Amino acid sequence: MILDSILGYEFPKFLNNLIIAALALLTGYIIKVILWQVFHVSTRIWDSFVVKAISRRLNKPFTFFFPLFILNIATGFMNLNPVFRFEFKRVIGICIAIVFAFILINIIKVLEDYFYHRFDLSKENNLKERKLKTQLQFIRKFVISLIVFFTVAIILLSFESMRKIGAGLLTGVGVGGIIIGFAAQKSLGSLLAGFQIAFTQPIRIDDVLIVEGEWGRVEEITLTYVVVSIWDQRRLILPITYFIEKPFQNWTRVSSELLGTVFLNLDYSIPIPPLREEFTRLLKENPLWDRRVNVVQVTDSKESIVEVRFLMSARNSSEAFDLRCYVREHMIAFVRDNYPHGLPRARVEFHKTP
Repeated sequence: MILDSILGYEFPKFLNNLIIAALALLTGYIIKVILWQVFHVSTRIWDSFVVKAISRRLNKPFTFFFPLFILNIATGFMNLNPVFRFEFKRVIGICIAIVFAFILINIIKVLEDYFYHRFDLSKENNLKERKLKTQLQFIRKFVISLIVFFTVAIILLSFESMRKIGAGLLTGVGVGGIIIGFAAQKSLGSLLAGFQIAFTQPIRIDDVLIVEGEWGRVEEITLTYVVVSIWDQRRLILPITYFIEKPFQNWTRVSSELLGTVFLNLDYSIPIPPLREEFTRLLKENPLWDRRVNVVQVTDSKESIVEVRFLMSARNSSEAFDLRCYVREHMIAFVRDNYPHGLPRARVEFHKTP
């Protein structure tokens, strides 16, 4: 044994193996510490977001990966029973596979962090950023699912009794895959719908939708369902196939800019020019107006009233709603205070009979 030849006397087998394992784990940890020190020095010299993201995301996985990798090599120098050696290396191999899967997942998260650093999602006109975010989130979840799938398959293949299951998972594109496909048509349909949504993008993250009669924003898109955050803090959960098969309104499909309307039913005696002047004044004083549209029109006339429409524009749906409420409140007050006769009234005529 190695320690026997170095120290000149015989060590117990158990103690010899324990010391080799401890030295292997320590060597792996030292390698990891040295590499990460190099990374820290690099971040000071070269202020790169990617280097910082790698250092933050991959620190913990590599803390386990290097010691396990060196330990796997060191098992060849241990005095072990062949059966125990095989089982011991299998356990180490499973641990390495799991840690390596976490490394791959964290590499994907590094790429995602770089995207969020590179593109500003908080700016007003973030259509391009939301489009890329939607695609990136779907691809991330799909790739992570594949990593987990193949990791489980590799672990199963390491067991003789489970090898058939592992091989079946890896060869699922064959006859078994066809059978599973028929049995899981809805799941496969959801997956294909997810791909279609990710790349054709009828909806994106943070899009404003009217769906099932509710106003809300797309909060999350998963492989199988979509979470819509309703204005009153409820969450509407819909299958992802819903957005392929059923109609819905997307208020931010092309742009977040939106037109808002306020309708007032007024008496025929109301003068329209003062309403236009007051409406323009209200818009100019309010920062929610984006100065694109300012229109007052009589859109309908009924038996006892006329319908006046106030049309305005805003940068997004939330500001449009607040602006509409502001205009409605102040225009009603303006008519009530200055033209009370212009409010809807019921007319009754009395005829004196002879």
